[in-house]
Amino acid sequence: MNQVIPTLLEPARINNPKLVVFDLDGTLVDSVPDIAISADEMLIRLGMAPYGEARIRQCIGYGGLQNLVERLLTQEMHTEPDAELFDKAYSQFLDIYERQNGEKSTLYSGALAVLDYLAAEGIPLACITNKAARFTGALLEKLGIRHRFAIVLSGDSLPKKKPDPMPLFHVANYLGVDAAESVLIGDSILDIKAARAAGFYMIAVSHGYNDGLDICKAESKPDVVIDSLAELAGVLGIDSNYLSTL
Repeated sequence: MNQVIPTLLEPARINNPKLVVFDLDGTLVDSVPDIAISADEMLIRLGMAPYGEARIRQCIGYGGLQNLVERLLTQEMHTEPDAELFDKAYSQFLDIYERQNGEKSTLYSGALAVLDYLAAEGIPLACITNKAARFTGALLEKLGIRHRFAIVLSGDSLPKKKPDPMPLFHVANYLGVDAAESVLIGDSILDIKAARAAGFYMIAVSHGYNDGLDICKAESKPDVVIDSLAELAGVLGIDSNYLSTL
């Protein structure tokens, strides 16, 4: 069941969005399997013990892939590794991940149905991710969903990325939509902060990463928390019978 969290925003605004923006990793796509395979191969090459997918899943979130590598090298959240070791490790990780990207990643249940429905309704869709462009396009193409978005912004597409609102403002301006009529769907505190700063309605999915922390307990609150994308049926006024047939 979706959980409505009281905010200063007017909930009715979500009923007729003119723009729906999706985060990628942890929101539309479970990319951890490929990230974990790449990270463990990096660790093995460095003579270190692999972490395994379950543990790596708890380390992904706020700081992106760079922060993940730092945490794997130091086994601490806020400790920086030796600079030379990090440069070597991060370079290896990126090379491995570029090859592995999209091989084991999967769309979350309900993702295609929601994208299909929103497109059929004529609602412009966008994807804003902090993932580097060298990985974003390839992943979207492998999953067969790149063509569904009017615009895709990666973490290096603009001078600033989430939690800065710049990418959200850029997409809204590009598509000629008011931020007050726009929705962001994401899984982390970065998404919430960006949505709040931009004036977007914010829907958080609980199945994402967010450094393994409960998104409901974030200091900055989303408007709604859902446990699966299929629950967007109720939040966005989508016919749940339609979604169940796809």
